[in-house]
Amino acid sequence: MAFWIAGAVGLMIAYLLGSIPSGYLAGKLLRGIDIREHGSRSTGATNVLRTLGKWPALVVLIADVLKGAAAILVARWVCPWLAGELSPAPPTAADLQAWVPWAVCLAGIAALLGHGRSIWLNFTGGKSAATGLGVLLAMSWPVGLGAAAVFGIVLAIARIVSLSSMLAALTAIVLVCGFDHPLPYRLLVIAGAIYVIVRHRANLQRLVAGTEPRLGRSGPEPKSETQV
Repeated sequence: MAFWIAGAVGLMIAYLLGSIPSGYLAGKLLRGIDIREHGSRSTGATNVLRTLGKWPALVVLIADVLKGAAAILVARWVCPWLAGELSPAPPTAADLQAWVPWAVCLAGIAALLGHGRSIWLNFTGGKSAATGLGVLLAMSWPVGLGAAAVFGIVLAIARIVSLSSMLAALTAIVLVCGFDHPLPYRLLVIAGAIYVIVRHRANLQRLVAGTEPRLGRSGPEPKSETQV
């Protein structure tokens, strides 16, 4: 019972962390605007860059990465501590080894859902790529760094954030399956990558049509686009 309660608390915290609307708050605090009414109507760092400038965008990007990492840290450290506090006897090492990876898996998914379906924005939000990077870095830094490297290389060449995000998500799947990771970690990365790609389905259609905007291009963006 203690593990169930700790897991439920961890999921709630992870979702609430993921749902923090960093880009929306930046627009309200810096210019008193709803950033969803400007540019691409996105709350992500790319639209913040276009609407508010590079430094606010950098802060939003870092905040989105950190909230994903924080969700994993909660699952890895706070949930076992809470389970120990609630249980008559401290959990054994075997119990933690079997339980914690699943807690990490579910917390990562909850953080991604929180970013994409924020309770503070009527269950709308971004596409969870930056939050997913934070999840990866906290779960397995080699996988996170590999995905980040692919994102950076593709962005430098193509200047298309959506393409960079989707290829980074696919890279994460390859890396997590190539390294020696527990099954829950692999399931988390596969499910998270599919979620990120599905959230980019409109961008994918524009990529095929050759109409996806490149980073740095001025002018209004499609209303359905939500970057990072």
